[in-house]
Amino acid sequence: MIVRPRILLGVAGLAATLGLATTVLLVRGGEETPRPVAHSSVASLDTLVGDFVGGLSADQPYRPPKAAERRAGQEGFAKVLDAGKAVPSALDGLGFSVRDGVDAKTGRPYTIAVNESGTERAWGMYVIDRSAPPSLVTEVPHPAFDLRTELAGLDHFRQVPGAVLMIAGAHRKAGGGQADVAHEENSMFHVIATTLMTRKLAQVQLHGFGDDSQPGTDIVLSTGAGRAGAPAFRAADRLREHGFAVCRGWDQTCPGLEATTNAQGKAAAEAGTVFLHVEMSRTVRDSATRRGDVVRALVEAKPGN
Repeated sequence: MIVRPRILLGVAGLAATLGLATTVLLVRGGEETPRPVAHSSVASLDTLVGDFVGGLSADQPYRPPKAAERRAGQEGFAKVLDAGKAVPSALDGLGFSVRDGVDAKTGRPYTIAVNESGTERAWGMYVIDRSAPPSLVTEVPHPAFDLRTELAGLDHFRQVPGAVLMIAGAHRKAGGGQADVAHEENSMFHVIATTLMTRKLAQVQLHGFGDDSQPGTDIVLSTGAGRAGAPAFRAADRLREHGFAVCRGWDQTCPGLEATTNAQGKAAAEAGTVFLHVEMSRTVRDSATRRGDVVRALVEAKPGN
């Protein structure tokens, strides 16, 4: 087995590792306006996400956050979201590094919060697109287990201005399975997802299944514990138009993949917000072209509307 090195987010190397932009102050009419400026030596979001996910494993340290930590995470993330820029102190006590950057691929500013590396506080990577008001949540709850879902997640995030990308900080089997954030309400991932639900943001949660577990199906689309509505119908139609065989979990049997026990899905049903649970076959996930087609179909469906 090839073991990829974990990310080291030390203070000295943080700016280079996180792909952080430097900030210059533009003085106009006596006002100082911070503006992030891309630096030629910084890491790209592709590298940040790839290295982050590459450092995850089933035997990595993990523990769920305590109740006080979950409250601090909820309050801190809301503060970062509302500030419109990085607030490093907002999540300091939880081991997160919070900085601003610019995505070299899209030219759009973002704020990124990343958990510390190599400790049991493996609570996730969260990226907020600052080019527009918060609009949609893209979720990757099983990185390094549902292979290449983080690639689809980053692609989707980039195509929706104002999106928030959430990537779990641990392999789903870490901590004796406690790191399966899609089924654990005591995770930081769930806390931040529910915080975004209070803003009435739609969630698109990306998963993967083995080809043999659902033969003849490319995508299983469901709405978890909630009733399907126009966003789900549009997404299913767009996926079909892009050539995918889709099992619609609300009116077909898609054994074990309908997400009825998904924690974020149940919370969304209670909150009355949109939740799309997107399962992709291994064949689809292994193809950059087909992953791109899935993302295009989801963007065209406009689940946030």
